[in-house]
Amino acid sequence: MRIVLFTGKGGVGKSTVAAGTAALAAARGLRTLVLSTDAAHSLADAYGADGVGAGARVGQAHAEPTEVRDHLFVQQVDAQLRFEQSWADVQRYLLSVLDAVGMDPVAAEEMTVVPGAEEVLALLELRHQARSGRWDAIVVDCAPTAETLRLLALPEALGWYMERLLPIQRRLVGALRPVLNRAAGVPMPGDSVFEAVTRLHGELDEVQELLAGPEASVRVVLTPESVVLAEARRAYTSLSLFGYRVDGVVANRVFPAGPGDDWRQGWVAAQRTVLEEVEQSFAGLPVWRSEYQPVEPVGVEALAALAEELYGAHDPLAVPEGDGPFRVDRTGEGRCCTWRCRSSPGRTSTSRATATSWW
Repeated sequence: MRIVLFTGKGGVGKSTVAAGTAALAAARGLRTLVLSTDAAHSLADAYGADGVGAGARVGQAHAEPTEVRDHLFVQQVDAQLRFEQSWADVQRYLLSVLDAVGMDPVAAEEMTVVPGAEEVLALLELRHQARSGRWDAIVVDCAPTAETLRLLALPEALGWYMERLLPIQRRLVGALRPVLNRAAGVPMPGDSVFEAVTRLHGELDEVQELLAGPEASVRVVLTPESVVLAEARRAYTSLSLFGYRVDGVVANRVFPAGPGDDWRQGWVAAQRTVLEEVEQSFAGLPVWRSEYQPVEPVGVEALAALAEELYGAHDPLAVPEGDGPFRVDRTGEGRCCTWRCRSSPGRTSTSRATATSWW
């Protein structure tokens, strides 16, 4: 099973590219699921304007994938349902604490909803669907770059807490619960709370293993603009350091060369300069270009045609070869970074760097 995640700066067209890639895979006979981790869902809009009512069906709060064409299924995760399944025990405890200190019940319920919960639960849904065995391919429309990086870093950050602090905290609370209840005046967490957090950590660990595996990769979408390119470069480095494989770059909304007025020619020249930087910045990775469309691509057929033109003779779901670009090892002097050249998988080069805050 192939998993491809699409991310990029907000507004670059990553949802359109993700939807088109999924439509093309389905048109080629692959049983394909496309889902979104972005709170601002737009997949229903992309597929639903084709006159068959797909948008109405997908836009409803369905917990299960909805078929919009043969082999093509769309899912916009029911965050409330998944939240209740994964966070109910913890939320009940937090509500009891806030009730003990006199907080209004409505305000308390709002306070116990974790920021970013919808994106996290979408990842858990991805894990569930990947384990179901129903799909040949899963395409994920991720949130903008910054949110995606924080989301993909979450399993590692939560793992640090789970391994170092939670066991100690659980033992202390278990031994001192009667005293703490009387002294603090609020209920202490029970075993069900700790078990819920432990279960969530285990599920997120499985997500990380899945997305860092050999059949999963991230695809960065950008537009030929200097500011967008700068963010795409940072995203590429961060994703690689976290162990996620970037298998290609999509340069979207490229002005086609040809006659035109001075304004258009100025944009063509400016984009040409940035596209040269894109090729240099992502050397060894395929860079697919999508020209600015004369009309907005909406509907399954239009999106599949866009993806067909984008990828050309390339297989849009080909499994990337070789290892990821970075391997970071701790040494006595700092950290050693090994870079694997994608164009020559057998060749590596090593550089040494001292430990800094972002390493």
